[in-house]
Amino acid sequence: MTTRPQLLSTEAPHLVVWSSIWRKRPDARVRFDLPPDGGGGTDLRWTLFLAEPTPEPALLGHMRKRLNQLINANLRFTFGQ
Repeated sequence: MTTRPQLLSTEAPHLVVWSSIWRKRPDARVRFDLPPDGGGGTDLRWTLFLAEPTPEPALLGHMRKRLNQLINANLRFTFGQ
């Protein structure tokens, strides 16, 4: 089950850090790096940070897939692509 993230920190316009979206892993942090792409746009890289113990590979894969869906797929669907 996921929960709405809280904004933990920002360094506008290049960095955003969210709190966890998982109730079972409140230690998780999602960092968004937003460097300019050199052509007037922005690249997006997200990184999931977790405290020890690291989840089992299956759970980690699920967490990555969920973030990918929320960030990448849902954003594409919003713009009709």
